[in-house]
Amino acid sequence: MNTTNHGGQNAHLVDALAAADPSVRLRAALAVGTRPDPELTDALIDRCAVEPDFFVRDMLTWALCRLPAEITVPRLIRELGSDGSQARSQALHTLSKIGDPIAWPEVSALVHDQDDEVARSAWRAAVALVPAGVEGALAADLATELGRGDLQMQLSLSRALTGLGEAVLPVLDAAGMSPNPRVRAHADATKQ
Repeated sequence: MNTTNHGGQNAHLVDALAAADPSVRLRAALAVGTRPDPELTDALIDRCAVEPDFFVRDMLTWALCRLPAEITVPRLIRELGSDGSQARSQALHTLSKIGDPIAWPEVSALVHDQDDEVARSAWRAAVALVPAGVEGALAADLATELGRGDLQMQLSLSRALTGLGEAVLPVLDAAGMSPNPRVRAHADATKQ
């Protein structure tokens, strides 16, 4: 099924999503989300990959969440293989908001992405989508990232880990014995 419509009744919305003025793009994303049309799925996802404005990206995500998951989720999963880090990061963010567990394998595969923003988005999405009973395994996998990056990066990982509840405690205890002082400090700070 072709989910992109660059002509007809949606042409003005597709054009507005790419307008130079961010307020025009924001209004276009709001209009698409207010009257969800699956024909605009690809236009929304394509725009997420390049949209520079945070508020417009947030509205694009909202608009995608208003569309049927059976249409958006497979397309967002394909986006996870994109070369563009913003495309991957935004797809992860949107998948975490939709909450469809079918995306779990592809989302969890990106928790070690080399790009910090993609990894952060993958951590949040993985915690949102983790199947019951797999929390401990995800905690152990995420713990291998302890000590990564700057303070903001570490806070993001700590928030993701604490989102796993009790399953994270043995993992943090083990990481607290690491020979790496950055890992130890990060594990200890996460337990606080």
